Amino acid sequence: MNQPVPDLLLGEFRPQMLKFARLQLQDGAAAEDVVHDAISAALEGVNRFSGRAALKTWIFAILRHKIVDALRERGRTVQISSLEKDEADMDEAFDALFAANAHWHPASRPRDWGDPEETLAQRQFWQVFETCLELLPANTARVFMMREFLGFETPEICRNLDISTSNCHVILHRARAGLRQCLERGWFNPEVRSAC
Repeated sequence: MNQPVPDLLLGEFRPQMLKFARLQLQDGAAAEDVVHDAISAALEGVNRFSGRAALKTWIFAILRHKIVDALRERGRTVQISSLEKDEADMDEAFDALFAANAHWHPASRPRDWGDPEETLAQRQFWQVFETCLELLPANTARVFMMREFLGFETPEICRNLDISTSNCHVILHRARAGLRQCLERGWFNPEVRSAC
């Protein structure tokens, strides 16, 4: 490792950590607290870092646990109206993907993405994925990250956000469809891939 761990944590990783924590906690002060706690825990446990995973993966795992603890501790809720606004913004985009019979329009049909293992191993893919995640409405991205990154089960997401199970499933479907559409334009498009 070229840079010392404290420099990476405070310089390179901290802004990304804050951005992720703010998305999940919807509170700047709470985000600062969990990032501070995660960095402190990482600095205290740096001698236990074995290097089996990337340093960023390790520190974000610590942050993830701190965020989960904070969400569970606070029983945090968001206003349902903000989730409904996100959904309304995405409705128009998704309506264009499907014909009146609820089948894909031919131009919108999902394409073959090739070997998923090979794709996931590429760092550039994850940069495109992060950009696509940022393009989702904030609360839609939040629900997706609670499910897929933080590991919350649907009932827990629904309790935390005070939404119904069916609403949660709709939001997750829209998040996945939005990510798929973005990834097809930004990563799985043969013209884009040849430029990488």
